Amino acid sequence: MRSVLTALSAIILFTYPIAVYFGLNKFGLQAVGLVLVVMFVLRIATGSQAKIKELKHLAWISGCAGIALLSLGILFKQHGWLTFYPVIVNACMLVVFALSLWQPQTIIERLARLQEPDLPQSGIDYTRNVTKIWCLFFVVNGSIALYTCFQPLEVWTLYNGLISYLLAGSLFAIEFFIRQRLRKS
Repeated sequence: MRSVLTALSAIILFTYPIAVYFGLNKFGLQAVGLVLVVMFVLRIATGSQAKIKELKHLAWISGCAGIALLSLGILFKQHGWLTFYPVIVNACMLVVFALSLWQPQTIIERLARLQEPDLPQSGIDYTRNVTKIWCLFFVVNGSIALYTCFQPLEVWTLYNGLISYLLAGSLFAIEFFIRQRLRKS
């Protein structure tokens, strides 16, 4: 049952910008607020299943931040507060990844060790560099997400609900192919 809730939480979070856009246009802030509060509570509850403590903290912080933004939106009757959620998520991811650079193992190395516990030194160096690249991605992506908060909701939805995912997916795919080539050599 928990894995179903985790999957549901991930799907809902992935579709957050689209849910906000269509929900606000079709049902209004209060109705969207009900759905989003459930989503954020699910995010907090399912985050405890993460194998890495920083990811547990990330789930808790992003869920609470979502509830806070939603509360501000309802309190001030302004949906614009909801648009800042992707900015907060990018900032949280940046903090998690950047802080791990000062630890013996970066977050990417710990994730890699879940599949390959005996990671060679070349793999450790590689994961450190990948962590730096993701930090740069979160700075750029978060900055663009912040810019879109002050644009029409359609622009915000297009970037945060499609373009940012395409960019993250492209970065992930490029890194995957590079990793496969490096493994062969």
